[in-house]
Amino acid sequence: MTHIQTFESDGRTVPYVVEGDGPIGLVLIPERGEDVLGVVGHYLAEEAGFHVVRIGYRSAGADGEPTRADRVADVVAVLDHIGLDRAWIGGHGFGGTVAREFVAAHADRSNGLLLLGVEDEDVELAPALPVLIIQGTTDAVTPVAHAERLRDAAPERASIKTVEGDHGFPGANPIETAVIIEEYLDWD
Repeated sequence: MTHIQTFESDGRTVPYVVEGDGPIGLVLIPERGEDVLGVVGHYLAEEAGFHVVRIGYRSAGADGEPTRADRVADVVAVLDHIGLDRAWIGGHGFGGTVAREFVAAHADRSNGLLLLGVEDEDVELAPALPVLIIQGTTDAVTPVAHAERLRDAAPERASIKTVEGDHGFPGANPIETAVIIEEYLDWD
């Protein structure tokens, strides 16, 4: 059973889960409102031997809904809190957009970028880092055209893999999704 922990500082409470202690670090940031990454993360920690950190979202405060920059700051704060200096950074949908912003701002703390469904957002890719995009074949929320545009922006280091399903594909097909991640990140 996974244990949800919280990071509390400066009036914010950010939930997170840490599983596994392997040599490959992977941070996963869920879609807003629904975290379908639990089984994927658990598989990667238990079966693949990864060190997986899933970082949730703080609640809206007196200032309203946190911005994407606030979300990136929360990821930095949790990673600092647990002492994880460098990892693959990934996310599902909106969580992928937060991951893209984190990697763009903190490339020195990133081994690469993992996107599970790509939002149509103007966030530049950090130079030189590999990008793995996993896309649901029938995803209407983050359609494959978004993934293809992002891949075409860096074809020498970005690749797309597909999994059957709509936007919820990581929850509907968690093992297939996890195996793609495992094979890509553990290639050496």
